[in-house]
Amino acid sequence: MVAELVTGKTLVSTTINGEPVEFMCEPRESLLEVLRDTLRLTGSKEGCNNGNCGACSVILDGRLVNSCCVLGIEIAGSEVTTIEGLATADGLHSVQEAFLEGAALQCGICTPGFIVATKALLDKNPNPTETEIRYWLAGNLCRCTGYDKIVRAVQQAASGTGT
Repeated sequence: MVAELVTGKTLVSTTINGEPVEFMCEPRESLLEVLRDTLRLTGSKEGCNNGNCGACSVILDGRLVNSCCVLGIEIAGSEVTTIEGLATADGLHSVQEAFLEGAALQCGICTPGFIVATKALLDKNPNPTETEIRYWLAGNLCRCTGYDKIVRAVQQAASGTGT
């Protein structure tokens, strides 16, 4: 549901991390701004704010997207999964576990985007090759660590085995 009010802001009804959510946003606000500033879901990071780094990756209706390139009003009636929506009360998602066990992170700015991108990949292809993993993650940049540990963590998550 989208309803424009006198304030110039728009009321948006959607589902985020499995929960129904309503929020007000200006038509120019990005989904990333809404997530971080309005909804206080700060796991998605602002790296470049132009769709080049992948730090703000979320899953929107089953598709991996850069939340900095989607307007908040565009998600009305959609389903969004952020990094906060992967873990449950029982523990971390298997992808998060694999990244921790494989030390596939350093500063953490890019990590949520890589983890969400990995989940999206494994949802579509539960047994990707190394080439497919590298291709899928090409939209995510890391400036601290090599990509080999990240690729190995994705392979570990895909195989369902621990280190």
